[in-house]
Amino acid sequence: MTAKEKVALLSLLDDPSPAVREELLKILNSMGPYGLEILNAAAKSSNRLLGWHAEAYLSELRSVDLAQELRHFIRSRNYELETGWMMISRVAYPNLEIGSICNQLDSYASRCKELIIKPASSRDQCAVINRVLFHEAGFRGSSEQYTDPDNSFINVVLQSKKGLSISLSVLYLLIAERLGLEIAPINAPGHFVVGCFEETAPFYIDPFEHGKFLTAGHMLKRIESSKIAPNLSYLAPATTHETLARICRNLVYHYTESGKGSMAALFSDMLKEFKDAYEKQL
Repeated sequence: MTAKEKVALLSLLDDPSPAVREELLKILNSMGPYGLEILNAAAKSSNRLLGWHAEAYLSELRSVDLAQELRHFIRSRNYELETGWMMISRVAYPNLEIGSICNQLDSYASRCKELIIKPASSRDQCAVINRVLFHEAGFRGSSEQYTDPDNSFINVVLQSKKGLSISLSVLYLLIAERLGLEIAPINAPGHFVVGCFEETAPFYIDPFEHGKFLTAGHMLKRIESSKIAPNLSYLAPATTHETLARICRNLVYHYTESGKGSMAALFSDMLKEFKDAYEKQL
């Protein structure tokens, strides 16, 4: 690329047109390392406005790479819940600090271990998780801004202490896993929860409602109240595949509601990847 062509390319960085932005991203992405080199140089220039726009493009290009990594993860069919949620979150937040997030999760688990008096039943251990997450740390359901895509990302949920029923449920699962507590994701219609099948009668926990304990009967009544025929199959443990796919499905809807079509399309592609991976497994 000549110096004149570089100037022409950089002059388009502040163009507000979505079509121009999309085309420019394609061009820069096709240039590989050379495109990143141009943007990095612009980001460090004395022109602060140009630098800001260059940084924004760099962030989007990193998201493209991380989206490809997520695709490889999905196609591998070697699913792990914490890794999958981190990878989904990194697509939107390329600079997400994995080490910091792991430390936060470890810290909550360590606090739970301090409070658990052995021997403790599964229900008693869940009561301690409830105390740590919902009373001490202050996590709660994001009722006011339910359709905000940020409610689905682990780094934002840990920072804001707010999330969807599924994101708070996955957080709950990650803490329980660190404690060696056997609980499972429950992909119930309309409202994701977690369930424990280690005791005589299974019980369910709703992290969106501060860890409210529920029986199977309560769960079936909830489902029925949503005008859905109650079925015990809705109360069975979900797979990691189903859990991660539901996070992506929520993101498609919430990004669409937020008017961010390109991100909605990206996570729609991820949903298709999950579907294809599942069908190959059959």
